[in-house]
Amino acid sequence: MPEHKIGTREDWQAARDELAKLEAEQAQLNEQVKKQRLELPWVPVEKEYEFDTAEGKKTLAELFDGRSQLLAYNVMFGPDYKNGACPGCTNLADGLDGALIHLNHRDVTLICFSRAPIERLTAYKERMGWQFPYVSTYNTDFAFDFGLALTEEQARQIPEVNEMIDNPPDWLEDWSRQTGAELKDGLRENPSWISFARANGTVYHTYTVSAPDPFVAPYYSFLLERTPNKPSDEPRAWRKDEYPD
Repeated sequence: MPEHKIGTREDWQAARDELAKLEAEQAQLNEQVKKQRLELPWVPVEKEYEFDTAEGKKTLAELFDGRSQLLAYNVMFGPDYKNGACPGCTNLADGLDGALIHLNHRDVTLICFSRAPIERLTAYKERMGWQFPYVSTYNTDFAFDFGLALTEEQARQIPEVNEMIDNPPDWLEDWSRQTGAELKDGLRENPSWISFARANGTVYHTYTVSAPDPFVAPYYSFLLERTPNKPSDEPRAWRKDEYPD
């Protein structure tokens, strides 16, 4: 247990009251963000895309599975990842199954995308015990068109990406070993949420958000932020039965 400041109940209450003011401001700002998010213009998706799924080829409209809204998370699992998906994305995806029934009953279909071939996604999904639909964007322009991945040329034009490739911190080198992807390839994938709507036979792109937005983080991290100690920021792609003692 790390050392921490010790105080009286009065000390705690005073500090808690100050924090409550910030939390109230944050809640108010969150409401403004929600309002602006809903007011974003919808953009018709005019290009035809065909995805590989466990049930065969499907169009973007078919991925809605009869519902009017589609919400998808882009898992960092590129064609060059030899070992598996990004540990952080894996941890996030591990928390999605419980939301499936609730979203489905609210006219929302939830899926995940990745650029690796469908055979590798299906095997990884089985390994992790996931139930949500997992769709491959392999051999399509979808991920590049919607900012879910970078081309090699695009990646070279981003100084921050080049810096991480040339001078990676220890955690990123560890990430590279876990995924089996060289950083020049691995960092081209963009962990993102993306949503679409379908109305009158037309599919619309409505929203995208990418890291480092808090929404692009494992759900348990929101719980750990309420615990006393600073949480570890070293996610691992472990199954539930693989955690060390």
